[in-house]
Amino acid sequence: MDSLRRLEKEMKKCVRCGACRAYCPAFLETGREPAVARGKIAVAQHLLHQDLPWDGLTREIMANCLLCGNCTMNCPNEVATDEIVIGAREALAEKRGLPFLARAVSTVLRFPRGMRLGAAIAYLLSPLVFRKIPATSGLRLRFPVPFLGNNRHIPPLASKPFLSSCPEVLPGKPGAPSVVFFVGCMNNFVYPQIGEALLALLQGMGCTIFIPKGQQCCGLPALSGGDLETSRRLAEKNLAALGSFSADFVVSACASCGGALHKFYPAVLGKAFPELQGQAEHIAGKTLDASTLLTRLGWQPRGSGSGEPLAVTYHDPCHLRARGVTKDPRDLLKHAPGVKLVEMEGADRCCGLGGTFNVHHYETSMGINRGKTAAILRTGAQAVVSGCPGCMMQLSDGLKQQGSAMRVMHTLEVLANE
Repeated sequence: MDSLRRLEKEMKKCVRCGACRAYCPAFLETGREPAVARGKIAVAQHLLHQDLPWDGLTREIMANCLLCGNCTMNCPNEVATDEIVIGAREALAEKRGLPFLARAVSTVLRFPRGMRLGAAIAYLLSPLVFRKIPATSGLRLRFPVPFLGNNRHIPPLASKPFLSSCPEVLPGKPGAPSVVFFVGCMNNFVYPQIGEALLALLQGMGCTIFIPKGQQCCGLPALSGGDLETSRRLAEKNLAALGSFSADFVVSACASCGGALHKFYPAVLGKAFPELQGQAEHIAGKTLDASTLLTRLGWQPRGSGSGEPLAVTYHDPCHLRARGVTKDPRDLLKHAPGVKLVEMEGADRCCGLGGTFNVHHYETSMGINRGKTAAILRTGAQAVVSGCPGCMMQLSDGLKQQGSAMRVMHTLEVLANE
């Protein structure tokens, strides 16, 4: 209940105007009032006043949110609905315990060695695990787990995690900026080429790069599940790891990880655990998305871009758009030789991933995604580009389900390959 009490003043800012209905991806897909921000805030207020049952339906209402921030961005009173939803999920976890998936995720995140071992085993088994299972296979009935039994396309794990393949310090030129790189789980275990692209770009500008070995998951999966204690443990370790190097900037190549460091650490964990507030605000103040950092440092392409240009379209990740990072990636792509940027309709619309939302509400998630996929295909581009590995996975899933072989790339991969 403490989490809801902390947010009582924020809840009262909602005047039930309904402006959020026009921007909520979950509401636009389902048409259900409890899915929208004002509905969730009303439920949270009833929970605070103890006049609503703490049952499965209440938990389902709070789980049906992508934490995309669209409602807050377009709210006349700037009500922080994402923080309210996280607070309600925390209160529900206190009353009812963590749901199975949230408990499983938190258990994995608390033991990074086990996470690395699990990733290694999964890589070895990936020829079986990630093979498309025929619709007629009995395996679909024997293994009723979220990632089997449907048409989901999952990217294979990398043969070697990014963090195990690079040194902790990459010295740069005297006088050049220094940067601490927060890698993130997706870049570490699934898309190490994104991290490699960032290193190549920063080294090309002479930067000294620190890659702390002590960094762990940003904790956003646990935080979004209502497990603030696991999030606190991870935040403490990450703040210590990032703060152990005296650098000019902290950089992230993942929209969600950057959102955790920049917003959720100080706004949620700092308020819940005051001892973290100072360090959280310090790191948040230095944290930039990779596209913003490259823009600020004056990145210039080296190649000439001869030949037919690569036509790309750009998808805005919610956790970048919420931080106002929309112009920098586009400007970088426009100035990259051999690249032609083709804008899609609704580039700023959510792709439907929402972290574990995609697991709990896969059909709704892919329903949201279908509009995004259609908009991407209408551009006629050769590749869709984004600044979030999670969005990349979701976009790839949607495109493959439509029979498209379009490439899905990170902004940094395009810039590094120019």
